Amino acid sequence: MLDLVPKRLFLTRGKGVHEDRLTSFEYALRDAGIAGTNLVLISSIFPPHARLVSRKAGLGEIRAGQILFTIYSKNQTNEPHRLCAASVGVAQPKDKNRYGYLSEYDSYGQNEKQAGDYAEDVAAQMLASSLGIKFDIDKSWDEKRQQWTISGQIYKTSNVTQTAKGNRDGKWTTVFAAAVLLL
Repeated sequence: MLDLVPKRLFLTRGKGVHEDRLTSFEYALRDAGIAGTNLVLISSIFPPHARLVSRKAGLGEIRAGQILFTIYSKNQTNEPHRLCAASVGVAQPKDKNRYGYLSEYDSYGQNEKQAGDYAEDVAAQMLASSLGIKFDIDKSWDEKRQQWTISGQIYKTSNVTQTAKGNRDGKWTTVFAAAVLLL
């Protein structure tokens, strides 16, 4: 039986600039280290028992032409100086037998912290709702410990975010952020 439940995943990001919109996206994938692969966009589940590994370790496990299951966000602009962001948020439950969530988010006018925090919030909200737990964004964040506490349980969140200002000459600027799942 083919086991398609990923055991590891890594986060990556990139940006690209070019006169052509698609080539700008290609350059962002190159910057992220995954241009020579075939990306398959999937829904947003952090698999039970999966481990988040470093970008370097993850990139070391892929080969040219490989099919990569990804949760990704991209954003593009050709407006000079327009700030764009792409982010993937991660919410991991303390209990490794449970699945977590990944969220995709893109925006204009938000810096890296703003977009990344929002993507984390969305992932944490989805995790809480899947467990049937009421989630109050203003009461669940423990600033002292930098962690979410939802219904007495601790959840780890993180994000990968790429921002860029649109090229001053009006070339396409692409930002890209992804969680890449490894089988």
